[in-house]
Amino acid sequence: MILKGLGVIVTGGSTGIGKTVAHSCLLAGADVLICARNSDLLKTAKAELAGAGPGRLLTEEVDVSNAADVERLIGSACKHLGNFGAVVNAAGVLGPIGELDEIAVEDWIRVLKINLIGTMLVSRSVLPHFRKRGSGKILTFSGGGGTNPRPRFSAYAASKAAVVRFSENLAQELSGTNIFVNAVAPGAVNTRMLDETIAAGSEKTGEAAFKDALKQKSDGGASAARAAAFARSGRIDWQTA
Repeated sequence: MILKGLGVIVTGGSTGIGKTVAHSCLLAGADVLICARNSDLLKTAKAELAGAGPGRLLTEEVDVSNAADVERLIGSACKHLGNFGAVVNAAGVLGPIGELDEIAVEDWIRVLKINLIGTMLVSRSVLPHFRKRGSGKILTFSGGGGTNPRPRFSAYAASKAAVVRFSENLAQELSGTNIFVNAVAPGAVNTRMLDETIAAGSEKTGEAAFKDALKQKSDGGASAARAAAFARSGRIDWQTA
C-alpha cells in the first residue's frame, strides 16, 4: 500500500500503458482519476478497474491538447482526489505512418498537439497546486523515437524526443522544490499502437519496421506492468530517470 491516501491523475488511462498504470496505482492504495477523449473507452476502463484497490476511481472525458479541458481536469483532481500529489502523462497517439511528403500535415501536427503539447499543458497546469502543496510528482512516458530515429513515424518520433527534453528541462527548473519529474521509456509494449503499425502494412511502415512489429506481436513485447511498477515506486523521487 505504498500509495495509500495519495491522489493520482493518469492521462490516457482508458487503454494500454495508462490503464495498466492506473490499475497498479489502485492496487497500491491510491485514489485515481483517469482521463481520455473517448467516453466509451472510459466507461469500459472504469468497469474493468472497479474494485482493483481500496482507493476511489474517478473518470473524466478530457482532450489533453485542449487547455480548457486540462484546467478543468486539474480543478477536478484538486477538488475530488484529496491528497492529490502525482500526475502520470500516458496520453499519446501514434499518428500518421509513411514518408513525410506522403502524409497530411494536419495529421502530423495533431500528434505534436497531443503527445507534446498535451504533456506540457498537464504539467504546467498542475504546478501551482504542487507548489502550494510543497511536493509533487510528474511522470511522463516517452517511447519509440525518444532515443532513436523512426523513419516513416516522424511525427511520433519527434514528439517523443521532445517529451524527453521537455521533462529534463522541467526537472532542472524544479530542482530543490520537492517536485520531481521523470520521463520513462517503457520499451516495446504491445498496445493499440502496435496493432495500428501492423494494420498499416509494410508499404507504409517500411519492411524492417513491419517485420519488427510482427515479431513483437508474436513475442509479446515488453511488459506494461514493469512500467507501472516503476510509476508507483519510490524511485520516482529522482530528478530524472
